[in-house]
Amino acid sequence: MQHPISCRNGLKKERKNMNAVLLSILWIAWCTMHSILIDASILRHIKTHVPRLTRYYRLLYNGLSAITLVPLIIMTKMAGGPVVVNWEGNAVFVRVSFLVTALLLFRGGAQKYDLQYFLGLKQLQTGEEHLLLSEKEEFLETGVFGITRHPWYLGSLLFLWSMLAEYPLPVFLAVCILSVYLVIGTMLEERKIVTQYGERYRRYRQRVSMLFPWKWLVRLLR
Repeated sequence: MQHPISCRNGLKKERKNMNAVLLSILWIAWCTMHSILIDASILRHIKTHVPRLTRYYRLLYNGLSAITLVPLIIMTKMAGGPVVVNWEGNAVFVRVSFLVTALLLFRGGAQKYDLQYFLGLKQLQTGEEHLLLSEKEEFLETGVFGITRHPWYLGSLLFLWSMLAEYPLPVFLAVCILSVYLVIGTMLEERKIVTQYGERYRRYRQRVSMLFPWKWLVRLLR
């Protein structure tokens, strides 16, 4: 006969695994919603049928994303579970280097990207949406933009994997899902930019890597 304590422990473990699966489904749903609502076809539909909403859309989009994201983060953090990734020993230096690099990428990107466009505040004034989050529609290979075409996406990836000292199963799964989402999101944004800017962006793309800066590293090592 199985000991009652073993049964309880088994049930707890099973419950935690189920929680991790349910949370993963919620994260996938959040990423899907986030991606669909920013799709170009949605924006075109709004401009055509509800033009007055255009200037408020980015702000509403960010607000909805934040409102749905915060409880999801809290639930994931509270779910517990076995630790899958643990930054300890010499790995701490890798974690710190990821964090520092992420912050530098965020800072470097902010020198070109207009934070007011990102938040949706500028659209309230102008009513215009800029794909490049800046009124300057140019592709300069200066600063971090000579290293990677999407410094905020790369910075977000590095931050996701270094923001915590340890990653329990639900958090680990959430970070994996968000990482895949960021890569897919980057690729979808690439298509939008190529459609809008054509050969100008293709030339820039030939010289600078999308995310991981392998082209920059090759030039550096020559």
